[in-house]
Amino acid sequence: MPTSFTVVPVEARGAAQDGDPAASSPEGGAGPECERAAGDGTPRENSPFINNVETERDDFFEGKNMALFEEEMDSTPMVSSLLNKLANYSSLSQGVVEHEQDEDGPRREAKAPRMGTFVGVYLPCLQNILGVILFLRLTWIVGAAGVLESLLIVSLCCACTMLTAISMSAIATNGVVPAGGSYYMISRALGPEFGGAVGLCFYLGTTFAGAMYILGTIEIFLTYISPSAAIFTAAAADGEAAALLNNMRVYGTGALALMATVVFVGVKYVNKLALVFLACVVLSILAVYAGVIKTAFAPPDVPVCLLGNRTLSKRGFEACAKLHVVNNRTATTALWRLFCNGSAPGATCDEYFTQNNVTEIPGIPGVASGIILENLWSAYADKGVFVEKKGLPSVPVPDESRAGGQPYVLTDIVTHLTVLVGIYFPSVTGIMAGSNRSGDLKDAQKSIPTGTILAIVTTSFIYLSCIVLFGACIEGVVLRDKFGEALQGRLVIGTLAWPSPWVIVIGSFFSTCGAGLQSLTGAPRLLQAIARDGIVPFLQVFGHGKANGEPTWALLLTALICESGILIASLDSVAPILSMFFLMCYLFVNLACAVQTLLRTPNWRPRFKFYHWTLSFLGMSLCLALMFICSWYYALFAMLVAGCIYKYIEYRGAEKEWGDGIRGLSLNAARYALLRVEHGPPHTKNWRPQVLVLLNLDAEQAVKHPRLLSLTSQLKAGKGLTIVGAVLEGAYLDRHAEAQQAEENIRTLMGTERTKGFCQLVVSSSLRDGVSHLVQSAGLGGMRHNTVLLGWPAAWRRPDNASWRNFVDTVRDTTAAHQALLVAKNVDLFPPNQERLGDGHIDVWWVVHDGGLLMLLPFLLRQHKVWRRCRMRIFTVAQVHDNSIQMKKDLQMFLYHLRISADVEVVEMVENDISAFTYEKTLMMEQRSQMLKQMQLSKNEQEREAQLIHDRNTASRSALTASTQAPSAADRAQMTWTKEKLLAERQRGREGAVPGVKDLFSLKPEWGSLDQSNVRRMHTAVKLNRVVLSRSQDAQLVLLNMPGPPRNRQGDENYMEFLEVLTEGLGRVLLVRGSGREVVTIYS
Repeated sequence: MPTSFTVVPVEARGAAQDGDPAASSPEGGAGPECERAAGDGTPRENSPFINNVETERDDFFEGKNMALFEEEMDSTPMVSSLLNKLANYSSLSQGVVEHEQDEDGPRREAKAPRMGTFVGVYLPCLQNILGVILFLRLTWIVGAAGVLESLLIVSLCCACTMLTAISMSAIATNGVVPAGGSYYMISRALGPEFGGAVGLCFYLGTTFAGAMYILGTIEIFLTYISPSAAIFTAAAADGEAAALLNNMRVYGTGALALMATVVFVGVKYVNKLALVFLACVVLSILAVYAGVIKTAFAPPDVPVCLLGNRTLSKRGFEACAKLHVVNNRTATTALWRLFCNGSAPGATCDEYFTQNNVTEIPGIPGVASGIILENLWSAYADKGVFVEKKGLPSVPVPDESRAGGQPYVLTDIVTHLTVLVGIYFPSVTGIMAGSNRSGDLKDAQKSIPTGTILAIVTTSFIYLSCIVLFGACIEGVVLRDKFGEALQGRLVIGTLAWPSPWVIVIGSFFSTCGAGLQSLTGAPRLLQAIARDGIVPFLQVFGHGKANGEPTWALLLTALICESGILIASLDSVAPILSMFFLMCYLFVNLACAVQTLLRTPNWRPRFKFYHWTLSFLGMSLCLALMFICSWYYALFAMLVAGCIYKYIEYRGAEKEWGDGIRGLSLNAARYALLRVEHGPPHTKNWRPQVLVLLNLDAEQAVKHPRLLSLTSQLKAGKGLTIVGAVLEGAYLDRHAEAQQAEENIRTLMGTERTKGFCQLVVSSSLRDGVSHLVQSAGLGGMRHNTVLLGWPAAWRRPDNASWRNFVDTVRDTTAAHQALLVAKNVDLFPPNQERLGDGHIDVWWVVHDGGLLMLLPFLLRQHKVWRRCRMRIFTVAQVHDNSIQMKKDLQMFLYHLRISADVEVVEMVENDISAFTYEKTLMMEQRSQMLKQMQLSKNEQEREAQLIHDRNTASRSALTASTQAPSAADRAQMTWTKEKLLAERQRGREGAVPGVKDLFSLKPEWGSLDQSNVRRMHTAVKLNRVVLSRSQDAQLVLLNMPGPPRNRQGDENYMEFLEVLTEGLGRVLLVRGSGREVVTIYS
């Protein structure tokens, strides 16, 4: 029951009564349904619930009653303003008056919709459902399938449309449905991908329906109205079918051109003639019922001639007899001359003609004759088989040769249940004619369910009753005679009608002609609606039209597609094609209702209450079953077309957010999956790097190192989780606009680099805290990152740069969170996604085992086309007490079990003395660290000091390199240790250790005060760097174990120096630090 309310006037309503005249102008009401939003060029839906800030500012409330809310008036309108917009809201389709007037010109006042349920929904549905199949094929379907199976066919098809109508009624009453009907409902319920795919399928179905109606019109004209108008004639009986198809093509093309011209010139004339065409349909059906009643007491005299039990085509003879008496003399008839080689009684005749008698039976014995008992069961036949009367005696003839001129009635196609379902189903389509006129209805939410369901009930009764009445009145051989050849070429259903067969012939001719015009009118508008939504880029040209909005280009494309159906020329071949597209459309209407009902979205509140998700699911299953019953290959083709359109829209289509059910379904599925993976970490077999990429932004909020995203996409290849994070320093209230711009920049770069993932930007008071928050809290539930990827801080040596402190703290955070860490050094040298690296190596230096991540990363990279041609090499380090030969064998076996192909090399590192270069590097490092701690230098002094340290470092290294000897043979890497080598090396070390150290300390006494822990670490870094350089300097990528930061925070700057020395001289380097858990396994 509608709620009653009273509007209490408030003081000073000047803005509404005598204020700005714009408030009462048409612009103050509802605008066009879809308008361009400023700045982005994306069409967005407009409704009274979405505030238009520009118009609200003109009507700013200046009174004092609502002063508390005056600062928010520009974004939150007054309730009176909202209700005024709601009252003036129009559901007219977008762009109907495109180019009708300039943007600044006055708008025409939209006419209020006046159509009710009967005129607006019931009659259009009735006209579209009843049509060509009823008049041209229903009697033939009853004759081939029998009454019982015909009832089954009609019941299945009508049940399908009834269930679809229930689902459609629920969707149509869930809010205002603008003009656009079924396409609008499906697209807004299932999203742009499904909406575009199903919308185009519905468009193709409607277009092929136009071809079917035109073919039906031409068939009626050439077969039953004016057979002499045929252009092509057959020289023999075998060529009649081909001649008919050629005539259909010629006349069909002409009729299509004529109808398209009528639609182009003035569609208003088509709408005005709609009631005339509907009257023809109703009168024809009433004439059929009147004829059935008449057969009960006075059956029409319609004789059918049979030879034996075979039906004869009564086109080349009049008398149904072999001989007849003329002037008291026995003479042969025209039928005799068709089967014999002469007119004399002694001529040689066809053997079957000689052995069997000619009989004549009534073609329409009447409803009281009991003929229904013979017509209960099916009489399926192959192509080219005689139409025979069951139960009539016949003398078979062995090795019969069928002469071309014999006047038999033959079947023209193979008949079985699935073929008949495909041919019949188009006769129940048209249930969406009412929803397509939703913009013209007075109360669409009430009229669409009522009118559609009543129309389906009415037409279902007509079809079911006609099946029973046809089976009860008409002889079986006449029912199976598709073109009425046994009735001298008359329409079968016309012979049953009263008062004249011409009522049916003329009525069916105009009804099919009108249905064809309606299809050519509706299909271009549907395509125009799809084009104007912008979801299929290459169709946007079809969104334009004439000055009054008529879809000119869409009409042209529709005519071309319709012509392809006309060139098929066979009504029985075109019908299954459009059945597929309509069934797919109905399938997704049911799916939309089922999804919305099961998701229980808050906005799903249909006024139509007689629906349930099980009914929708049943309707969806029935549609799918009927698709494959009709034709499995047509069904697969229709699904392929819809799938290709879906993927195209997903790949190239415009981004739309329509609050569709598929998005809600995805959210529910994601929630369910997140709850499933919440319990415990994944198994080693399921482990893959879920990466958090930490990006740095410049002053303009652009990404500094976009190659990090390239590396991410190459590592992930679209699999697993990727979170791209960044931090802005400052307060969120001050920098929220910059944060939005930065996030947009990151998303754009992610699209360019084809990185599939999520963007998470944090505004924090400090860069350090923001990174820590991302490491701790990025992700949701079980979908959290387990790996952090960031770039190496290249300018860390600059005294004014604190990035190294944030870097070291990030390393500590990832270690504490048990997450893996990947550090890309020289990241700008990494290849983009478009590059293809040629022959080269990915070198893995496996120094310590921290879970096998070093093994897994090169394997994942080589799955991408950038790295696919690179070979993988694994180097491991052997100490003095290790058996390098056995290590190599064990490593090769380990890689074999891991199913990873790689070359293996074991590098032996000798325990030799610490070089002077190492001491000098350590001294420079500690001096620099001490100076930066004790002195508060200005920016210029810090730069000067950093440059001085760099110069001293370079000069020292050059001098030491020139003074020191090349490393001994024992210092170089060996593949095999022997006992003699080991003893000799130890003896040499004992003899030269003390003098060597004394010599070094005498060279620079300050070396003796160095921290020996730092010396040892620097020695390891220098020595390992030399070994890596000697083997991997030309590698495409080097992966190294990344040592952990010191436990004492006082040595953080020394830690950065160690990493710098370790990777010095290398190109692309990826430092890897595992999470501490195994990520590879040899087990299946």
